[in-house]
Amino acid sequence: MLPKKIQSFREPDPYPSPDRIAKELGEAFITYSRFLDELETRDIQLEWRYCNDGKAWLAKGLHRWTGARGGQKEKTIFWLSIWKGFFRVTIYIPKKTYGDLLSVPLEEQAGAIISEVKQMGKMKSFPMVFDVCSDEVLEVLLTIADFRKRVQ
Repeated sequence: MLPKKIQSFREPDPYPSPDRIAKELGEAFITYSRFLDELETRDIQLEWRYCNDGKAWLAKGLHRWTGARGGQKEKTIFWLSIWKGFFRVTIYIPKKTYGDLLSVPLEEQAGAIISEVKQMGKMKSFPMVFDVCSDEVLEVLLTIADFRKRVQ
């Protein structure tokens, strides 16, 4: 069961250092460390920034590569925020590729979650939100992140 949902790092200063993140996450920091290790193997880097509109620090999960003509390309795979006792990862799946996500082999429970995701307002994507406090959802989260990395 997740603790009461209180978002951390709501002030512009100081930067969310690994020590501060560990303090906020508590036991979930072990899962967070595993998540970071998995991102490294998938060539996804975190870029922290303070977002004035939401008044909080968010990490953008970026995949960068060199295009066919030598230009540098980048794609946002997800957004990450730190909360007391867990971290939240939101992956926006484009509307045009959402149907393809339904065919990705996942556990039955994960498939049910995906099929229940609703489009928000006029957005042209489907937000998939994962509140992570243990390793249980890491495999599903990483599979969907890999899917997002492959699609436009």
